[in-house]
Amino acid sequence: MIILGIETSCDETALAILECSGGIASPRFKILKEAVASQVAIHRPFGGVVPNLAKREHLANLPVLERQIFGTGATAEKLWKKIDTIAVTVGPGLEPALWAGITFAQELAKKHKKTLIGANHLEGHLYSFLLPGTTGRRPGTPLSKILPAAALIVSGGHTILLRVQNLKKWKRLGETRDDAVGEAFDKVARLLDLPYPGGPALSRLAESGRQGAIEFPQPMLHTRDYDFSFSGLKTAVLYYLKNNPKADKADVATAFEHAATGVLATKAFRAAKEIGARSILLSGGVAANTRLRRHIGAAARKLGVAFLVAPRRYNTDNAVMIAAAGYMSLLRGKKLPLRAKGQLAI
Repeated sequence: MIILGIETSCDETALAILECSGGIASPRFKILKEAVASQVAIHRPFGGVVPNLAKREHLANLPVLERQIFGTGATAEKLWKKIDTIAVTVGPGLEPALWAGITFAQELAKKHKKTLIGANHLEGHLYSFLLPGTTGRRPGTPLSKILPAAALIVSGGHTILLRVQNLKKWKRLGETRDDAVGEAFDKVARLLDLPYPGGPALSRLAESGRQGAIEFPQPMLHTRDYDFSFSGLKTAVLYYLKNNPKADKADVATAFEHAATGVLATKAFRAAKEIGARSILLSGGVAANTRLRRHIGAAARKLGVAFLVAPRRYNTDNAVMIAAAGYMSLLRGKKLPLRAKGQLAI
């Protein structure tokens, strides 16, 4: 099956064509084409994503990316004939941005007489470990050696820990009670006067900081549940900077990143141990963070299980994972309404 994926949940406009095979027992994906348009420069003056500006840029970028992917004339017609289905993100995300993608997908489906399905953005992140190039998974590795798994989804909007029994069944073990970890990264970056996007800028700065020079609390580290909280950590950084105006910003960034990622890794380790997981799965935009990958990798080695994380380009928002999520929805017989749902759950 050949699926066109369309992603516009936030500030990345993305299209991708994915060849999908293997069924629910052994899904396999081959990336045929992909294109992404970033909006970072548009939103940087505002220090964050402005929903209506994001929608405007998506509407402008989508036709451009379609031409990049398909070409024009006979070339486009030939490729469109190979497309079986279009999958578009319907949530979660910024609803104005989501509607831009949904409306565009509906127009394409009508014009080219293709079936259209909605895709869950979070399921896209979850299924990203199935994509080519995933660290910790060799091609052909059977799912029986990976599942059940403890899966951590970490992004600007979500921090969720799941028990994944199989590709159709999972259970939420815990989630953040306040800020998502990516949101905390961005807020602390603003405290450090770092440019937007703050999370990656903070991580780059943290590379030059001294480990152990500053110690910040690790909220909820020792609670018996699998929930998270990052607002207190952010507040600790705020007061530290107020009381130490000449503090080395790199040391602050290192201490914050160590505290935040340490909590995530510790709870993922505990969950994997408790549920008898065969692997720990890491996904979402914050999964691109080097320190977090290192912490989770160490936790997995300590437990003697696999650690799987997709290539960095597929941790952040992309249409490849949306096409994969669409394929899995088809296999599961799952149908999502073709309307934007900003708070759609996994």
